[in-house]
Parts: sequence; structure tokens; C-alpha cells
Amino acid sequence: MSISILLGAQWGDEGKGKIVDILSDRYDIVVRSQGGANAGHTIEFGDKKFVFHLIPSGILRDNVICVIGNGVVIDPNALLEEIQFIKSNNISINNRLLISPNAHLIMPYHKILDSLKEKKEKIGTTGRGIGPCYVDKYARSGIRISDLINQSVFENKLKCNLDEKNQILKQIYDHQELDFNSIFNEYQKYADLIREYVIDVFNYLNNSIEQKKKILLEGAQGTLLDVDFGTYPYVTSSNPTSGGACTGSGIPPTKISEVIGIVKAYSTRVGSGPFPTELDNKLGEKIRKWGNEYGATTGRPRRCGWFDAVLVNFARKLNDIHWVAITKLDVLSNLDEIKVCVQYERKGKKVNEIPNTIEELDTIKPVYETFNGWKSDITKCKNYEDLPTGAKDYLDFVKKQCGFEIKIISVGPKRDETIEIK
Repeated sequence: MSISILLGAQWGDEGKGKIVDILSDRYDIVVRSQGGANAGHTIEFGDKKFVFHLIPSGILRDNVICVIGNGVVIDPNALLEEIQFIKSNNISINNRLLISPNAHLIMPYHKILDSLKEKKEKIGTTGRGIGPCYVDKYARSGIRISDLINQSVFENKLKCNLDEKNQILKQIYDHQELDFNSIFNEYQKYADLIREYVIDVFNYLNNSIEQKKKILLEGAQGTLLDVDFGTYPYVTSSNPTSGGACTGSGIPPTKISEVIGIVKAYSTRVGSGPFPTELDNKLGEKIRKWGNEYGATTGRPRRCGWFDAVLVNFARKLNDIHWVAITKLDVLSNLDEIKVCVQYERKGKKVNEIPNTIEELDTIKPVYETFNGWKSDITKCKNYEDLPTGAKDYLDFVKKQCGFEIKIISVGPKRDETIEIK
């Protein structure tokens, strides 16, 4: 049995798309289990670049079945645009894309409420309606894919929801009310186009486990954006952790064989929130430029900083990470010296754990170890032995400091710019 979870061990944007693409030809099924179109997984090979927001990155492998699980919130327009994009690149999805009927739908009012609230609170959301959709899910008033493909059920639920949302829009935000008929007609068109992909995903996956199929659960965002364990409230609205992968897919935790972490060779985050190792200076700007650190979904510039071993250690413990893939090592090749945060200093004392509140996290000072840079191009390296001594020293220190094995090293954005350590 081989059922793996692959997830981000930082604030997202670690390069999960590329690693899933590399690994997915070793699996029969790749599953997305949480988040929505706020995620952007980028894959480059040859002269082509693909960005997936909802469909698992395994779709580029002809032999892989791709599943959107119950924990995902689906914007039907974004999904259909992605399907069309895939087809336009001559990639077949016939009998290869499956959608859970229990996944929740993002509605037009979710996006509007998301944007209106963001103007007031500045959390740093993408404005894609993800948070408000999860709010409705947990308030037990959400609309699911199963409702969408049942016209009478969808009509009744939309009426109830729209009555409430229009009151909120008008009375709290002084916003124009939304029209029932236009939304209903639009979503009925979506229903006709999506219906063919909807199956009983829970039983499909669990039957596949009995048939000894190999399954890869593809996480979105990152551990430090987890709604329970991340830097709340500057987090996403789901659980991008190993536990969340199980609840978002219906696969029991006892069936999981391994958890694979993805870490970037430095740190980035998008939007607001604490960032202990942030380089809010010219060096941070250079790393952003070298690493093309702009959101795949929104295009927003990412904040950049040094690798934070304290945070990554937290992610290792929370997810029980067995081994990691480290990405964007090549971005550090221009630096004379490189730093790794190994502890925090708080109130004059050195600590190895993350503070419980963001207020405390905002006041800590990172304690660094400094390394010499390697100042050479590593994008053509095919084996670990090919790397310069400085790069190997850096990787060895990160491995020991964080307590995991490194089995994949990304030395460039393309599929073949990768080192695998057997």
C-alpha cells in the first residue's frame, strides 16, 4: 500500500506543483483535498508553463486519475476555464477527472463578501470567495456539487441563501442586491457541464485502496496558513495539514504510508501577518526578483526572508513529515552569505518553539547561523555530488536542524532541473 500526502511546510508557494508533477507518474490517483482557486500550482517543462488552481497537478501525466475531494470549495467558472485550458493543450481528461458531490460551491455572493470584508480587515485574502464559502459550509447553509446537479434542490437552497446574503449586502455594506434569476441560469449552465465528472469519490477512493492503487494527496497552501495551527487570523480558511488531507478526501489516517513536505530554500509569504525572518530591504527585493516571487493566482509580490528552521520544525511535528523536497535552491546561488534561523530570542531568552500568539511572534528576534554562498550556477546539476560544496553544506545543515531527510532538490523551475537522492 502506498498512500502519500504531499504538503507545504511553510506559508505556501513552496513549489508543490512541480514536485507533484514529478512524483505523480509513480501513482495511480492524485487528489486535491482542501482549499480552492486561491491556490496556484505552477509546472514548467519544455517551453510550456501550466498553472493549476483546482485540478490536481497530476493531470499532466496521461496515466493518472485526478480527483477533487469533498474538502475543496469549487468555483465552477474557474474549474471550467481550467478544463478548457487543459483541453486546448491537447491533454485528455476523459475519465481522468473526478469530482466529489460533497464539495461545496463558491457562489457570486461569496466573492463579493470576501472583497468587501477584505477592504475593512486587510487579512490578505485572494478575494476568490474561499473564506465565505467555508463559513456557509460550517453554518450548514452551503450549497454542494450534489445540490447543483439537482435543479429543484439548487433552486430552493439558492433562494434561501440569497435572501440572507442580500440583506447583508444591502444593510451592512450598502451594496447592490444580487438577482436570483441571473445566478440560477448561470449555474444551471455550469451544472450541465460539470455533471459528467461527478462520482461517489469516497467509495471510489476507498475501493481503490482495497485494490492496492497508489494515491497521492496534493496539499494546497502551507502548514503555517492552517486555520487552526497557523498564524491566525492571517491564515487560509481550511486545514492544509496531513489531518486536513484525510478529512478532505475521506481516506482514513491509518491508511497513510508517508507524509512528504515541500520546503523552499528560503521563506516567503503573501499578504499580511508575522514573518520573523523577513528581509524588508533591497536583499529581499533581489530574492523576489531572482525567484520570480509573485503569486501564481493573484500576481501579488511575495515577502521574502531567510529559511526559518523553527517554523519548519513545527510543521514537521504537526504533520509527521517523513522526508522533504527542497525547492528554489538555485535562487540562493547569487549570494555571498546565507542565513538560517535556528532559534528565537524572546524577552532575553532563546527558545526553540513558536509563540502561541501572533503578538508574541511579532516581537521575537531570529537567531541565525550564517553560511558562505556558493556563487555558481547549479541549474545543470543532475546529482547531489555535482552541487558545489557550499550548497551541500547548506542542505546538510538544514537536514540536521530540521530532523528530516532531503530526497528531492529542485535546482530550477523546469521538470528536468531536479536532483533525486536515492
